[in-house]
Amino acid sequence: MNKLLGYVLSPIFYIGFFLTLVIFQPIQWVCYKFFGYKAHKSSVDVLNFFLTYNQWLLGNSITFVNQQQLPENRSIVFIANHQSMYDIPAIIYFLRKYHVKFISKIELTRGIPSISFNLKYGGGANIDRKDNKQSIGEIIKLGRRMKENNWSAMIFAEGTRAKDGKIKRFHVGGIATLLKINPEALVVPIAIENSWRIVRYGAYPLSTGEKIRWTVLPPLTTAGKSPEEVTAEAEQVIREKLQQ
Repeated sequence: MNKLLGYVLSPIFYIGFFLTLVIFQPIQWVCYKFFGYKAHKSSVDVLNFFLTYNQWLLGNSITFVNQQQLPENRSIVFIANHQSMYDIPAIIYFLRKYHVKFISKIELTRGIPSISFNLKYGGGANIDRKDNKQSIGEIIKLGRRMKENNWSAMIFAEGTRAKDGKIKRFHVGGIATLLKINPEALVVPIAIENSWRIVRYGAYPLSTGEKIRWTVLPPLTTAGKSPEEVTAEAEQVIREKLQQ
C-alpha cells in the first residue's frame, strides 16, 4: 500500500517541494542582498518549515524530539546518522535558534533553487571531496565562524547516506577539525529514524505513511577525551537509540 499510494502522491509531493524551492529563491536573494544575514537566515528557516511539512503530502508524519536544555550562547557540534536528503530540512527548522551550518559537497552550490543559494551564502562549508586540502581549509573556516558567532555545525559522521537504514561506522575527520578549533564546543548526538524509508523504492515512487523521527540525545562529556573517543561514543548512543 505504501508503494501503491506513492505512485499517486509522489508527483504532488515533488510539485510542492519544487515550487517551495522556486518561490524562496528570490525571497532569499532579497533578504540577503538588502537586509543581511539575520533576514536571510529567517527566510531559510521558513523555507525549511515548508520543506519539512511537505512530507504531509505523502502522508508521512514528522516527530522532532528535543528534551535537552541546550545553551544558545555556545557553539554546538551536532553529530547524526544520515539516511536521506530529507533529514536536513527538519534539522535546520527545529534547531533554528542554534544557527546550524552544514558541511556539503561543493557541487550542490550550483543549479538547485534556494538550496544552492543558501549553501553558497549561509555560512556553511562547501567542500571538494577530490581536494583534501580545500576540504580541510573549508572546515577550518567553518570552525572559526562558529567560534566568532556562536554558530553550530551538523556533522553526518557516516560520510554518506545509509540507504537501508543500517548505521555505518562514524568518521572522525570533520569532528576532530571542528573540536580542535572549538575545544569548548558542546557535542550533541541526534538519532534519525525512518527517513530512509521515504526513498526505499528509489526516487519514484516515494513511500507513504512513514513515521519519520529525529531525537536530540543528551550532550556528551568531552573533557579528557580524544575526538576519536567522542566520535565513537556518539555512534554508540545513536546505535542504542535506533535499536530501541
